[in-house]
Amino acid sequence: MSFNFPLILVLATFITGLIWLLDAWLWKPKRRQAAEAVAEPERREAVLKEPVLVEYSRAFFPVILVVLLLRSFLAEPFRIPSGSMMPTLLVGDFILVNKFAYGLRLPVVNTRFLDLGEPERGDVVVFRYPDNPSVDYIKRVVGLPGDRVAYRDKILYINGERMPQQVLGTYIAEGAGLASTGASERLERLNEVEHRILVRPGYPNIEGEWMIPEGHYFMMGDNRDNSKDSRYFGLVPEENLVGKAFIIWMSWDGVNNRVTWSRIGDSIH
Repeated sequence: MSFNFPLILVLATFITGLIWLLDAWLWKPKRRQAAEAVAEPERREAVLKEPVLVEYSRAFFPVILVVLLLRSFLAEPFRIPSGSMMPTLLVGDFILVNKFAYGLRLPVVNTRFLDLGEPERGDVVVFRYPDNPSVDYIKRVVGLPGDRVAYRDKILYINGERMPQQVLGTYIAEGAGLASTGASERLERLNEVEHRILVRPGYPNIEGEWMIPEGHYFMMGDNRDNSKDSRYFGLVPEENLVGKAFIIWMSWDGVNNRVTWSRIGDSIH
């Protein structure tokens, strides 16, 4: 079952804020008026006492509001569920995503109301899956609007230019990513951005050429032969962008049940 957490936060903020406001404007003055007619101090105190619903709303409204603002406009946490971005991101990594890198958006409706920038080639981006926007994906931006992207023989071409690859050796994986052990680890350069990728020579993969129209992006996983990306589901429209991944704040190895301390605090490139 999928929960729309932004909608839940917005509703919780609205309901608790409305209850607090109604109490301040209507119910509290009526309680004070009723208390003036009561002589006994104990009864007067009972009449003035806030209802439990008002008390909880007053306590939780500021907290929920702060969480909503931080999550909507500053940074949002995500957990990496698959190995499609290995070796850059591992299964069990917990990351933070910059929500204002590509402009500020209203929560729930995701309408951009302030333009602060656009994705650059090589950015690691969280976006809503085009075929099911309730699901978040994370991939690397490979193709920008106006680009011609081609993928042939495990090599990426942008506007006819071959993106350089340097073989680093055989990848040795740990934890939940053990299936990727034995892949060829390579250093790929996307213009000015260098990052590591995994490929398996001889493994079948989708090859082709794609033209990127305005307002769309071509995404690929760094684990090239184990990634459901734009080669499969197509281009990602601008309105599906969530934000730019920038740091690993926690990493949990679920196979060995331990924290991978060495990854905590790593920047995402």
